[in-house]
Amino acid sequence: MGKFELMVLPYAIDALEPVISRQTLEFHHGKHLAGYVNNLNALLEESPLAGLSLEDIVLKAEGGMLNNAGQILNHELYFGQFCAPKVDNAPTGKLAETIVRDFGSFEAFKEEFQKKGTTLFGSGWVWLSSDNDGKLIISQEANAANPIQKGLKPLLTFDVWEHAYYLDYQNRRPDHLAALWQIIDWTVIEGRIEN
Repeated sequence: MGKFELMVLPYAIDALEPVISRQTLEFHHGKHLAGYVNNLNALLEESPLAGLSLEDIVLKAEGGMLNNAGQILNHELYFGQFCAPKVDNAPTGKLAETIVRDFGSFEAFKEEFQKKGTTLFGSGWVWLSSDNDGKLIISQEANAANPIQKGLKPLLTFDVWEHAYYLDYQNRRPDHLAALWQIIDWTVIEGRIEN
């Protein structure tokens, strides 16, 4: 009990190419995320937080336990939001309407989201979340932080740690962020809003 397992990717290891290569997924999912899972399980062995959900650990933990739990939660949301590349990939229906309502247009939203991802200093994440009133918010979170720590519901995230893109894009973080729109599974994002 209290043992977390490495998530199974909901697609083939090469399904996201050329946006994210098989090699990057093998390292990012198979090494980095697996390391966070192993570290958290070891830290939980003698902890009063053992047996709590991942979200509750992120809300209550500190230090190394928070870092590992946060990275697991962030990566599960990140890896769970992708699908094979699509041309002109964009949300539809209520999600599209909400993005237009809160950002003016889908293009304006993408531009602001990419800018926040490009300008985040160091390592971290850029997020689209909703507040208690359903308003969409873009935020930058350093290291392993997650919007749930601010009372928000995380919907979409781009990982801007270098290990997420360096094998494929080297130091070209903006190019990586621009390419990710091709592989977003908008039905997953819609489901996160509804749950």
